[in-house]
Parts: sequence; structure tokens; C-alpha cells
Amino acid sequence: MLCFASSIISFREIKLKMPEIKVIYARQRKYIFFLMALYVLGYGFTSYQSIFLGLILGTSLSLFNLWLLVRKTSTFGDDILQGKKVRSLGTFSRMATAVLAVIIALEYPESLNFISVIIGLMTIYFVIMIDFFVQSFHTRK
Repeated sequence: MLCFASSIISFREIKLKMPEIKVIYARQRKYIFFLMALYVLGYGFTSYQSIFLGLILGTSLSLFNLWLLVRKTSTFGDDILQGKKVRSLGTFSRMATAVLAVIIALEYPESLNFISVIIGLMTIYFVIMIDFFVQSFHTRK
């Protein structure tokens, strides 16, 4: 029984930290928009248009995946606190988005570089890792 009570307390602590998830999302979204602006400039001013267009497509869908993850995570926390049945965090939706990006890249190989679409899909994970290290460095100071 004690173990159950401590787990409820930890779930409430998780709920208190939910606004923090939204703050982290807002910060990472700014980083992605900055990268997207660089990609648009690269598309407009270089001869590597297929590479930058692939990066734009992949990063856009990567940002969409991050939004899905944040939304599902907050719903997940709410469901746990209310005692409802907990559903998944939307892994299938995020995989379907990646498959969509790959299908689009394979359908238009003259306009989209396949490798850059894949790198664009991975961009959010790089941003998450870099943001984690930067924030942990700032909190240690």
C-alpha cells in the first residue's frame, strides 16, 4: 500500500512538471524554426536546392512529430491522474509520418534528396540532445 501511495505522489509531481514540458517544447520549437530559416536561405541562395528542400520537408515533419509527442505526453499524464486507461504515446503516428516523408522523397527524387529528408527527420532528436546538454550545463552553474 505504501508503494502505491508513493507512486501516486510521483504522478502528481509529474503533473506539476507538465508546464515544464511545454516550456521545453517552446524552446525546441524556436531552435527548429531557426534551422528552418537557414534551410530556406540555403534553398534560395545555393545550387543545392534538392538537399535543402529535403531538409525542409524532413524537419517540418520532425517538428510535427515533436508536437504529437508533447500532446500525447500531456494527455498521458492527465489520464494517469484521473485513473483512466493509459493509451500509447503515439508511436504509430510518428512512424507513419516518417513513412510519409520517405514516400514523398521516393516519389520526387529530382526535387528531394532522400538522405537529406532522413537527416531532417532526425533533426529534432539532435535538437533535443543539444538542448538537454545546454540546459544541464546551465543548471550546474
